[in-house]
Amino acid sequence: MRHFNEISEVRQQLRKWRMAGERIAFVPTMGNLHRGHLRLIEQAQKHGQRVVVSIFVNPMQFNDQSDFEAYPNTLAQDGEKLSEAGVGALFLPSTEALYPEGHEGQSRVVVPGLSDILCGEHRPGHFVGVATVVAKLFNIVQPDVALFGEKDFQQLMVIRRMVDELCFPIEIIGVLTERESDGLAMSSRNSYLTAEQRQQAPLLYRVLTQAKSQLKLSTQSNETVEMQAIEVLQTGGFKVEYFTVRSAKDLSKAGVETQDLVIVAAAWLGKARLIDNIGLNLG
Repeated sequence: MRHFNEISEVRQQLRKWRMAGERIAFVPTMGNLHRGHLRLIEQAQKHGQRVVVSIFVNPMQFNDQSDFEAYPNTLAQDGEKLSEAGVGALFLPSTEALYPEGHEGQSRVVVPGLSDILCGEHRPGHFVGVATVVAKLFNIVQPDVALFGEKDFQQLMVIRRMVDELCFPIEIIGVLTERESDGLAMSSRNSYLTAEQRQQAPLLYRVLTQAKSQLKLSTQSNETVEMQAIEVLQTGGFKVEYFTVRSAKDLSKAGVETQDLVIVAAAWLGKARLIDNIGLNLG
């Protein structure tokens, strides 16, 4: 596996691979890699002869400086995992490389509407930071395909819309959420959970699954299902930011006629902010 820190160096290598007719698949990450990331890489290998992974903890998408500073750094272990997985190139840009004048006053990419609801409402500016850094990475790597996990459903939708509206010639592929044996969605932030909280955490997915079953039966309104779910989570020790039934097309509030649904949730358990979702088609 080749390591690159400089933009010019990774571009030079990728140019050679493209000239050889090789298809480039890209997986951007913030490191602290787990099995969910490795699943993305496995899928990437099905879509390209060369897989490029980036690790960059993006300061622009954190609205809490302490959260940014506390984000786990496991670079040595990450490198070993990526090498064993057969990754072709690891891109490790510095903050100065991506934001030479600092990120505060630099040009930004805004995906209106989608960026301001749900996680965007509770984390102001988060998706502006995500869209901006992903656009930068796309311009540097210029992949044929890029892969993102479906656990962060809203992020995936923001990136899809950005790629479509800004005419990036990149195929975006969503990959199913990787879960622990008890259903907890894998996340780098799970490391923030205490042993006791780790036992509580799977309740979030169980409640999502129960809500899906209730909606399938069509015996209760969306609002009733949402309120019951929030009550169960709060009783289970969670501080709920949102638990809501949305259109899987654009994350608007699901109406009576909406067939393609996604139930999305975000909740705090101690220091860990957990997000998850589950899809449902009533057609």
